[in-house]
Amino acid sequence: MVKEALVTQADNFVDRPPSPMGDRLYSGNGIFLSNGYRWKKQRRFALTTLRNFGLGKKSLESVICEESRFLQEEIEREQGNPFDPHLLLNNSVSNIICFMVFGHRFDYSDHNFQILLKLLFETVQLDSSIWAQLYEAFPTVMKYLPGPHNDIFSHYQEISDFVRGELEKHKEDRDPSSPRDYIDSFLAEIENNTHDPEAGFEETNLILCALDLFLAGTETTSTTLRWALVYMMKYPDIQEKVQAEIDQVIGQSRQPTMADRANMPYTDAVIHEVQRMGNIVPLNALRMANKDTTLGGYFIPKGTSVLTNLTSVMFDKTMWETPDTFNPGHFLDSDGKFMKRDAFLPFSAGKRVCLGEQLAKMELFLFFIFIFQKFSFSPPQGVEISLEAKFGTTLTPVPFKICATPR
Repeated sequence: MVKEALVTQADNFVDRPPSPMGDRLYSGNGIFLSNGYRWKKQRRFALTTLRNFGLGKKSLESVICEESRFLQEEIEREQGNPFDPHLLLNNSVSNIICFMVFGHRFDYSDHNFQILLKLLFETVQLDSSIWAQLYEAFPTVMKYLPGPHNDIFSHYQEISDFVRGELEKHKEDRDPSSPRDYIDSFLAEIENNTHDPEAGFEETNLILCALDLFLAGTETTSTTLRWALVYMMKYPDIQEKVQAEIDQVIGQSRQPTMADRANMPYTDAVIHEVQRMGNIVPLNALRMANKDTTLGGYFIPKGTSVLTNLTSVMFDKTMWETPDTFNPGHFLDSDGKFMKRDAFLPFSAGKRVCLGEQLAKMELFLFFIFIFQKFSFSPPQGVEISLEAKFGTTLTPVPFKICATPR
């Protein structure tokens, strides 16, 4: 049913439904919540531009590996003492999308950037809180009431101001003949598309599109890496097998590359199983029927909101041998070779499939390999690792601390 909605009937369910909160924040702009012609133009532009700046190329691999070394230094500073890896991972992952959108990374000691990442995390938590749900249901009343829902709008404003600051810097020193990043490329499109206002190439939309890339490019991959740490500490025998494969294929000193993935089926299977069990977008984002249609034998009138439950796919008892157990064998055939699975849809599917899927896969593989090549991770003494999740816009592990031992 999920595949029928997202793939077979892709055109019928490609749009997002109206959302009072989304409409107030985006007014039909951005990439994630826009529809129709504007969405097509912005999505295509974002994909093309991200490819121009390294998506799927070796040049981006070296950026991720360099960032991994900064991450390694930060972990080493903890000297084996318990620490919460959350903001550190957010910082590392965010720096990759910052490199592509803003043209540079941010230092781990940059106070303003740390505040921004904190706002980002709080926004993601608030977005799916009861306060946000009340705003969606009763916007005309909630607009005038005090409460945490108002923090969502003030946080978005602060993050937007940060992006605007980056935009103003770009306008001062850009060379139109040599774009450095997404912002430079968008500024060029603004000049080239004055005849087509519907395409959405104007400064307000630039900020909102950059905001979308920044939000999506930070929280999802960082959360998946946190789940990876949780599962590897919960199952130290699996962590040891991963490290044995890393030592055999890459060794202790060489940097990993995406070319290594083909020779590391077990590690690849573990990363996929982390994504399946982590299930960080359990209910996917809402879609809307843009015409009367039939789905699974049911009549769906035009304008109906449709929610594709990805949890039902990732834990389908007819598709997975042990759906509720962490089992890398789900992705290995009888010869131990990596095996793709149809019921693996962490990035959704169809025309709105996650824009950053390729980037996320590259980041997950390289960051994961790098940190387990350099460290062994364990919980603080006497602490039992919890597999409980906290529900926000993404499904995140409950806060935890780790001890990192250099290998």
